[in-house]
Amino acid sequence: MNGGERMERAAAEDGRPGAAPAVEQIHQIEPRAVHAELHTRDAGLDPDEVAALREEVGPNRLEVRRPLWWLESLVRQFVNFFSILLDVSAAICFFADRVQPGEGMALLGGALLGVSVLNALFSFAQEYRAERAMEALKQLLPQEVSVRRGGAEARVTADELVPGDVIVLREGDRVPADARIVEAESLLVNNAPLTGESRPLALHAGACTGDLADADNLALAGCTVLRGTAEAVVYATGFRTQFGRVASLSQEIHRTASPLERETSHMVRVLTVIAVAMGLVFFAYGVATGRSLWVNLVFMMGIIVANVPEGLLPTFTLSLAMGSLRMAKRNVLVKSLNAVEALGAVHVICTDKTGTLTMNRLALARVVGADGAELADDAAARAFLETALTACEVDASGERLAGDPLDVALADAFAARGGDVAAAMAHVARSFPFDAELRRSGGVAAGDDGAIAVVKGAWESIVPLLAAAPDGGADETVSALASRGYRVIAVARRALAQAPEPDAPRETLEQGLELVGYACLEDPLRDEVPEAVERCHGAGIRVVMITGDHPDTAAAIARAAGICADDAPAPLTGDALATMRERDLVEHLRGGANVFARTTPEQKMKIVSALHELDLVVAVTGDGVNDAPALKAADVGVAMGRDGTDVAREAAQVVLLDDNFASIVDGVEEGRTIFGNIGKFTNYVLVSNGPEIIPYLLYILFPVPLALTVIQILAIDLGTDIIPSMALGQERPGPDVMREPPRPRDSRLLTRPVMLHSYGFLGLVEASFSFGLFFWVLHDGGWRWGETLASDDPTYLAATGIALSSIMLMQIGNLVGRRSRRGSGLDAGLFRNRLLLLGVALEVFFSWAVLYWEPARHVLGTAPVPPALYAFAWLGIPLIFGLDYARKRVAAALERRRPAPEDGT
Repeated sequence: MNGGERMERAAAEDGRPGAAPAVEQIHQIEPRAVHAELHTRDAGLDPDEVAALREEVGPNRLEVRRPLWWLESLVRQFVNFFSILLDVSAAICFFADRVQPGEGMALLGGALLGVSVLNALFSFAQEYRAERAMEALKQLLPQEVSVRRGGAEARVTADELVPGDVIVLREGDRVPADARIVEAESLLVNNAPLTGESRPLALHAGACTGDLADADNLALAGCTVLRGTAEAVVYATGFRTQFGRVASLSQEIHRTASPLERETSHMVRVLTVIAVAMGLVFFAYGVATGRSLWVNLVFMMGIIVANVPEGLLPTFTLSLAMGSLRMAKRNVLVKSLNAVEALGAVHVICTDKTGTLTMNRLALARVVGADGAELADDAAARAFLETALTACEVDASGERLAGDPLDVALADAFAARGGDVAAAMAHVARSFPFDAELRRSGGVAAGDDGAIAVVKGAWESIVPLLAAAPDGGADETVSALASRGYRVIAVARRALAQAPEPDAPRETLEQGLELVGYACLEDPLRDEVPEAVERCHGAGIRVVMITGDHPDTAAAIARAAGICADDAPAPLTGDALATMRERDLVEHLRGGANVFARTTPEQKMKIVSALHELDLVVAVTGDGVNDAPALKAADVGVAMGRDGTDVAREAAQVVLLDDNFASIVDGVEEGRTIFGNIGKFTNYVLVSNGPEIIPYLLYILFPVPLALTVIQILAIDLGTDIIPSMALGQERPGPDVMREPPRPRDSRLLTRPVMLHSYGFLGLVEASFSFGLFFWVLHDGGWRWGETLASDDPTYLAATGIALSSIMLMQIGNLVGRRSRRGSGLDAGLFRNRLLLLGVALEVFFSWAVLYWEPARHVLGTAPVPPALYAFAWLGIPLIFGLDYARKRVAAALERRRPAPEDGT
C-alpha cells in the first residue's frame, strides 16, 4: 500500500476527506526508514509516480467547491417574508389592473415589485462583493516550493505536491504540506498560525515518542521557517494536513443568525402578520357588506401597503452599509452587513493572545544579574547584552537586523542602549548554532586582552556547565521570572587565555562557566490594550483570553491587560477542558473564569458554546488557522488583517486592518450607535403608518372618501421618509453609549412601548391633524356626510393633497424628536447632521410640490389648496414636536420619582 492509499483509507475510516495523516506513527520512525515507509527514495519520486498519486489524492490545495454559491445567495434575498409579501402584493395589483384597467394598479404593482427586486439585488451585491473580496483560500500555501524528483531539485507550485515528495526547506519558506524531517541544520520554525504559541520551535530529524501533535520532527503546513535548512518527506497534503483539518472544521460550522438578523426577521413577521390579517379581515367585511370586488381589492392592498413600511428594510441596508464605511475608517473591515450592528450587541469578547493582545514578536523586557537583582543601569545592561551577543547569530549588514527572533531581540535591546551591534558581532570568532537537543547556543569572542566563550540557553541546560553548582536562590529567581510570563534565557561565560583552535569541539569550551545573568524576553503587550480592556469593562463587556500558549505566559499577559486581577485563579488548561463536561465549564465561566491556556481549536469552540449556554452574544478574535473554527462558531468573528492567516480572515465576519485589539472596541461603539439609530428611524417610520392605516379603516367603516391612496402612501414610505431615516442612521455616538451595559440578547426593536408610541400616540396625532384638514377642504367644497365623490373630483383631489402634505410636514417634527430618547432633539445640534438638513428640505419641498407642482400632482392625484391653508398645515410641526417633548418630560419626572431598587435586587 502506498502513501496515497494510506491517506485515502485513513480519511475513509474517519468519515470525511482529509481527516487523518497518512502515517499515524511517522514521527516515531528513524530518519533512515522514512523514505521506505512513505514508498519514496532519497532521490525523490519519478514523474509517473507523481502523476499517479496526484490522480489518487488530488491537488495539495485547500479549496471549498461551491460553484453555485452566488445563485444560492441570490435566491435567499428573494425568499424572506418582506420580499414575498411585496411580490404577492404586486401580483394582486397586476391582477386588479386586468380586472379594471386605468386605475393605476399596474403602476402600484410595478412600484412594489421594484422595491422588492432592488432591495434583494442590493443585499446580494453586498454579499457577493464580500465573498469575492475574501476568497483567499487558494493563497494559503506558497506559490512555489523546492522539491527533489528523479534525483534533481526543481521548483514546482505547491498544489503539485503529493505524499512521498522530498522537499527542501530554507529560511523564510512557508511549509507547503505536512512533512517528516529527515535532515535538519539549526532548523527553527514558527508554529503560531497553528498552535497560537508565539515561541519559535526548534525541529530535528531524530525519532521521538509521544503523540503526533507534540512531535518536534514534523514540519506542518502553513508554518514558517525562521532559521536553518531541512530536507523532509511529505506525508499529508491538502485537507489531510493539520492546517487543512482545522480549515475544514471551520467550514463545517454554520454561523448562527446575528442579533439584528433575528430582530429584523421578527419585526417583519409581526408587521406582515398584522398587515395580511387586517387586509383579509376587512376584505371579508367588504364582501359581506356588498362592496364590489374592485373596491375590496383596492382596500385590501391599501391596508397591506399602509401597514408595511416598504422603505424600512432598504433603509436598514443603506444604514448598515454606511456604518461599514465608517468602521473601515476606524480600521474595522466588515464582510457581512449584519456584523456591523452585531459588534454592538456583544456581551463577551473571546480574544486570542498572540498577535491580538501582543505584538507577536520577542522583545527584551528586563535584564537580571546572577545575584537576582535587575540591571537597571544602561551601562550594566549593555555590558550583559554585549556578552550575550557572542552566543548569537545576527546579520547586521542590512537596514534591519536579521536572524533568530530571540537573537534579534537581544541585538535590538543592545542597540537601544547605545551599543554597536555590527562592532560587537565583528568580535565573534566562532559560533555554535542553537542545538535543539542541547537547548543552547554558544560562541567565542576574541579581543586584545584574550577571549571569552559564552553560552546562552534554557536554565536547565546551563546549570550542568557551571563551575560551581548554584544555590537555591538561582532556581527561585528563574521560577519567579517564568511565573511572570517571561521567557528566561540564562547567559554564562568563561574567560580564555587565547582564542581556541578552529576545530576545538564545543564541549571543551562549554564547561567551567560563570553565570552572568538572565535575559527576560516576552511577546510585549500592545500599549493600547489595557485602556481598550478597561473600556470594555466600563461598557459591561467581559473579556476572555483563549490561547494555545503556556499558562504562566497567559496569566501574566491577562493581568497586564487587565483581563483578570492579580489574585485571580490559575488559567484553565486544555487538559482540564478535555475532560470537563460542558455544564461544568458553564459553571466555571459563571464563576468568573477568564483565562484559558494550551487550548485546541475544538476546545475554543467548546468555550464559545458554553458562553452561548449562558445566553450571551459572543465575539471571538484571532489570527491563526487554529482560531478559524471558533471565529465561525461565534456570533461575531473578528480576524487580524495584517498578520492573520487567510483561513482566519475567511472564517471571520470582521477584519481588523491594523491588528489592534483596541479597534474592536471602536467597532463595538459604532455597532451600539447603529442599533440605537436603527431604533430611532424605525420609530420615525412607524409613526407615519398611523395616518396611513386609519383612512382605510374609516373608509370601510363609515361612508367617507378615502383620505390617502396607495400611491400617496408609497410616496411617503419610499419617498420623503427615506432620506430622513438615513439621516437618523448617521447620528453620532452619544456620550453614554460606552457606559451602559450591553442590551439583552432577546431585546427587540419592535417593542410594546415603541408600538404604542408610534401608533397610539404620535400616529394618532398625525392622523387627527391631517384628517381635520382633509375634512376641512371637503366641507368647504360642499361635500356632505355619506356623499360619494369621483376619484377625479377637484375637491377630493385637493383634500387628499392637503392630508398628504400635512403628514409630510409633521414628519419634520417627528424627525427632530427622534434624535434623542430623553432630550428635545434640538439639543444635539441640527447642523451636526447635514443629511438630516437635506431630509428636512426634501420634506418641505415635497409638501409644497404635491399641492402646487403639476408633475407631482399628476402622479399622486392631488390638487392645490389656498396658500393660507397650506400655511396652517405648518402648525403640525410644532404640534407634534411639542406634544412629544412634553411626553418625554413627564416620563423623565416619573422615572425620577420611581424608588431606586434595593441593593442586591
